[in-house]
Amino acid sequence: MNLKLFNKVKNLPDNPGVYIFLGKDKEPLYVGRTISLRKRVLSYFRKDIDSRIEEMVGLAEKIKIKKTDSLLEAIILEANLIKKYWPKYNVKDKDNRSFVYIAIPKGDYPEPYIVRGRELELRRIKDAYVFGPYQSASLLYSALKIIRRIFPYSTCKAFSGKPCFDYQIGLCPGLCVGKISKKEYMKNIKNIVLLLSGKKKRLMRKLKKENPDKLKSLNHIQDVSLLLKEELSQPEEFQRIEGYDISHLSGKETFGSMVVFTDSKPDKKEYRLFKVKSAPQSDDLRALEEVLTRRFNHKEWQFPDLILIDGGKPQVDFVYKALKKINASIVGISKYGGDKLVYPSNIKSIRVFAERNKGILLRVREEAHRFSLKNSRKKRGIKAR
Repeated sequence: MNLKLFNKVKNLPDNPGVYIFLGKDKEPLYVGRTISLRKRVLSYFRKDIDSRIEEMVGLAEKIKIKKTDSLLEAIILEANLIKKYWPKYNVKDKDNRSFVYIAIPKGDYPEPYIVRGRELELRRIKDAYVFGPYQSASLLYSALKIIRRIFPYSTCKAFSGKPCFDYQIGLCPGLCVGKISKKEYMKNIKNIVLLLSGKKKRLMRKLKKENPDKLKSLNHIQDVSLLLKEELSQPEEFQRIEGYDISHLSGKETFGSMVVFTDSKPDKKEYRLFKVKSAPQSDDLRALEEVLTRRFNHKEWQFPDLILIDGGKPQVDFVYKALKKINASIVGISKYGGDKLVYPSNIKSIRVFAERNKGILLRVREEAHRFSLKNSRKKRGIKAR
C-alpha cells in the first residue's frame, strides 16, 4: 500500500465530485465519480479490491479531485474527463462499445436517448450531439429523469391532439397537444446540451436572464435516486453478465445457451444458442469449453464483466483454466452446495461484488437454463451459431 497516498486520502472532503488517479508522469490512470470523495477513494485501499484496480493504485503517485454541487454534475464531469483523457484503467478490457452515451439529434423537436457504444458505431450517428462515455446505463436513465424535470422534452407523437401521460405529470412540455412553440422547445434542448457539455456556469448565466425559476431548480437538484444507486455501487460494476448452460436434445444433440443481463436486466437481443459440434457426447465440460471458445472468437461482441456457469468448484476451475488467456472473470453456482457461489482457485478479486449481486446471479442461472431447454427442444426457432 502507498502509505503516503493513503494518508492524503484520509483528508479528502466528504463532498460529491470527481477523482483522478495520476501516474508518475501525471498521466490520468483512472477517473471516477462519487457522492463522497473521502469514502469512495478510501475504498480503493481495501484488501478485497479487484486486481486491476489494485494494480492501478500501486502505480498512482497522486490523486486529483474536483468537488461538485451534486452527484448529477459529477456524473457529467466524469464522462467528459474520460472522453478527454481516455484513461488506461477506465478502458482496459473494455473497448468503446461497452460504454453508454446520450445522443440528441439536431433536427426539429429532438429528444435525448441512450445508446451503447457498439450501437453508436453501427448506426454511425451523424447530425447529433453525442455525450459520453458513461459507465452505467441505469445511472444514466436516472440522470435523464432528473434533467427532464428541469428541462422537459417530449417522447410522444407531436401534435397528436391527445395529451400523453408524461404531459399530465409535468415531464412533457405539451408537444403532443401543441402547448409549446418550437422556439421554447429548442431552448430546453439547448440547455440540456449545455449541461451535458459541462458548461454549467454558462448555462446558469443564460437562465439568470431567461428563466430564474429554472435556475433555482438547477441549483437545488434533488438526486436522491442517484444517491441510492451510488451508495450501492462499487468501483467496478457488473454491467454485462453472461450466463451459460448446456442441454441435450434427446440424449444426442448438445446445445449451449448464452444469456445476457445488461445492468441487471435480461438483454434478450444479445442471447445466443450454440450447437455443440466437436465435444464428446455427454461431456458437458468439453461442450462448455467449446461454446465459450467459439463465443470469444466473436471479437465484435461486447466483452462481459462476469461469466456465470451452473456448476461447482471442479467445473469453475476447468473453465477458468480453459479461458485463462482470455482473462475473463468467472463465478459458478453450486446447486448441490445450496446455491453457494464458487470461484476459481486463488481468485478473490470479484467475491465482494459477486456476493452483493447474488440475487441477480441466481436469476441469470435460471434464465440460462430456461433459454437452453426451450430452444434446444425447438432448435429451428433460433439459428444455432
